[in-house]
Amino acid sequence: MITVDRTFTVTAAPAAVLEYLRDFGNTEQWDPGTQSTTRTDAGPIVAGSTWHNVSKVLGITTELTYTLQEATSDRLVFVGRNDGATSTDTITVRPAEGGSEVNYHLELQMHGAAKLATPVMKFEFEKLGTETAKSLTETLNKLG
Repeated sequence: MITVDRTFTVTAAPAAVLEYLRDFGNTEQWDPGTQSTTRTDAGPIVAGSTWHNVSKVLGITTELTYTLQEATSDRLVFVGRNDGATSTDTITVRPAEGGSEVNYHLELQMHGAAKLATPVMKFEFEKLGTETAKSLTETLNKLG
């Protein structure tokens, strides 16, 4: 399993951060690997809402279906699945002086033949984790 964890502070208030991140479609604005994310259901964004995500990592395009598994007053959990992997993205947001502390925790479980790529993918996802934290910080700071 690949695990990546980043914690950073932003100037936006926790409620604004959670509201923005609740829409997984916004990954196009801050996730360096994401090429597109399209909502596949309708109505308010609640636990059970789904998105089709297309990402490119190490030159390989992959598609996952993400579901918002949990949405509480300080935490969002998205689970993305395809035949080769399951990605669990847990975002925790807490008040911090001048804004919010954001913890982004990724667990990526490779399946089948894709497991063979785990060592290479771990290295790449560590790099992407740092790029994502930087991009997400910049994006969230624009919220307020």
